[in-house]
Formats: sequence, structure tokens, C-alpha cells
Amino acid sequence: MNKILLVEDNPNDADLAKMAISRTPFTGLVTHLEDGVAAVEYLTRPDAQLPLVVLLDLKLPRLNGLEVLKQVKNHPGCANVPVVMLTSSRELADIEESYRLGVNSYVVKPVNFDDYQRVIRELIGYWTDINQPPLATA
Repeated sequence: MNKILLVEDNPNDADLAKMAISRTPFTGLVTHLEDGVAAVEYLTRPDAQLPLVVLLDLKLPRLNGLEVLKQVKNHPGCANVPVVMLTSSRELADIEESYRLGVNSYVVKPVNFDDYQRVIRELIGYWTDINQPPLATA
């Protein structure tokens, strides 16, 4: 089954993301996790059904988004899963480190809800309809 993994600790941001995703043509499953450790455990399980894309917040409890990204991209079972850093941070150091660690895209969350919905719609459309994933995530 096609699915998206949303890793977001802020309940309001998670609800906004899920609402915005529900307003797209995507009909698969959205799995929401609230911390970095849970995300790594979820993605690196031997029997993991990998998502089409991971929407990953940068500031997470227990293990931050950069550490999650590093572990995921270094794990042979899930290294090819696309990861989009979806965060409020515009810090150049965060952007550069994300790309150094292998992020596929870095997106700053818009503050305006209409803009946020548009960004989510475009992200989901690209990663679920346009992008051709590796067989392991298809």
C-alpha cells in the first residue's frame, strides 16, 4: 500500500499536515510518528513497508531530524527512501547539513495556511505521482 510517513512532534503542525494531505488526491495511508527514535525504529525494521516519502521535522524529541536523516540514509534497507525536511528552520547550517546527510528536499513550512496547503499539495503530488521510487518503496 502507498503511504507517507509524517514525523512531527507538534500536534497542531501534525494535524495541519494531515488535513492538507487529506485535501490532495493521495488516497494512501499517512502514518504519523512524534519523535525521532520512533521514526528510525519504524523505517529500519526488517519487515518495514517503506513509505513513498518521509516528511521529517527538524526539531524532534529524543533524536532530532538530522540524526534521523543520518541513520536512515546510512541504513541499507531504507537508504533510498525519499526524505523531505519539512521544518520552520531557515538556518543555513540546518539546510546545508540536511543536504550533506542526503535529504532529498528541504522545505520551510509556510506560516499562512493557504500557502501551507499549496506546498503540501505540491509535495505530495510530486512524491506520490511524478517521482519514480525504487522498487523497495513502490
